[in-house]
Amino acid sequence: MSKLSASVVGGTGYTAGELLRLIYQHPELELRSVSSTSKAGQPFHSAHPDLEGLFDQPFSSTPDLSADVLFLCLGHEVSKPYLEQLSSIPDSLKIIDLSRDFRLQADRVFHGREFIYGLPELNREKIKSSSNVANPGCFATAIELALLRLGREQFLHQAIHISAITGATGAGASLRETSHFAWRNNNVSTYKAFTHQHLGEITESISQLQSNFNESIHFIPMRGDFPRGIFTNIYQETNLSQRDAVDLYKTYYSSHPFVQVSDNNISLKNVVNTNRCFLQVQVIEGRLLIHTAIDNLVKGASGQAIHNMNLLFNLPETTGLQLKPTML
Repeated sequence: MSKLSASVVGGTGYTAGELLRLIYQHPELELRSVSSTSKAGQPFHSAHPDLEGLFDQPFSSTPDLSADVLFLCLGHEVSKPYLEQLSSIPDSLKIIDLSRDFRLQADRVFHGREFIYGLPELNREKIKSSSNVANPGCFATAIELALLRLGREQFLHQAIHISAITGATGAGASLRETSHFAWRNNNVSTYKAFTHQHLGEITESISQLQSNFNESIHFIPMRGDFPRGIFTNIYQETNLSQRDAVDLYKTYYSSHPFVQVSDNNISLKNVVNTNRCFLQVQVIEGRLLIHTAIDNLVKGASGQAIHNMNLLFNLPETTGLQLKPTML
């Protein structure tokens, strides 16, 4: 049986570099092309030094659309214009977009192609029967995995309070004031308090499960001084006991291979370099406190894209994604 083939567009950023690492070790996938407008003709390791010696071909100027799947690793609000300019997209080509261009319901139909919101723990069956996937945002992934079970049980009838911190790679590879080493090192700051762009997709995902959801989500995102990972703290008042809360989550995620509901304190070192989410539930003085930890580049981006690709092509979900974290 021949392998599936993949083309990647926008090959020089952190997300693309992580995606290429995962494609390289995926047993059912081969790389057809990686296109880049800035580095066409140059070797992959000119942007990703860790790939030297692993791939022979250089960046191309245009993607090979004869592949089975096209991964779009472009900037936000770039994927739609990019697809517009392609002269012909084969009907058989499946597309996985890692930007926010198709995540919201109002944006999901594009020239006859319907994009399914690609959080497998929410839309696994819809993804399997689809041809196009809008990969969720990294913060959205970490937060939604904490809230899906409560939405399923219709428990979200009060304001939700969230604080979460992300690593420097969440800002992308381009140099900017808040991402260069001298500013980020030994530093923590907040940004986009109460207005983060992922709030829209979070609200829509909750509403998919709890149609009458109309509560405020108070989200304070923070920048951390570490390279990768997201850690969230989410809480609201509850009448659940500790045992009932834990049982709810363990039951919900028992069939989802990448979410681990832990009885122990969790940390980023549980998940960095993996496609896993560690989740911890605590009931403290009438408040339900949920912690989640993910790698923003893997479970929050490229690993989730590979997970979605596995579903699109009816492969076992964990194919190419059984990755162990590096604890040191």
